[in-house]
Amino acid sequence: MPTVQVEGRGSFEVEAGKKLVLTLEDNGVDILHRCGGHARCTTCRVEILEGDAGPIGEGEEAVREKKGITELNIRLSCQIRVHTDLTVKPVMTASESGMEPGNRPED
Repeated sequence: MPTVQVEGRGSFEVEAGKKLVLTLEDNGVDILHRCGGHARCTTCRVEILEGDAGPIGEGEEAVREKKGITELNIRLSCQIRVHTDLTVKPVMTASESGMEPGNRPED
């Protein structure tokens, strides 16, 4: 099982293939995901500090371009399926933004 390390929040094992946004949420990280995991809003962004988050798909690339996200290590956690060990840092959480977490994405 891969391990996800969240900067400042600890680490946890993950079922291979699970969406990163769900992994974070299930382990107490109040990650935002306003669009329900459909790669539209970018509120679930994470910084990949270590590990391979996999390729950027067409949907994620389109929204990154639209929102001006150019850093390759900034990814949408709703579009990452965990297959290897990762170290990540959420860009924004619900508690930091004063917003409520969004709709739970589909697995």
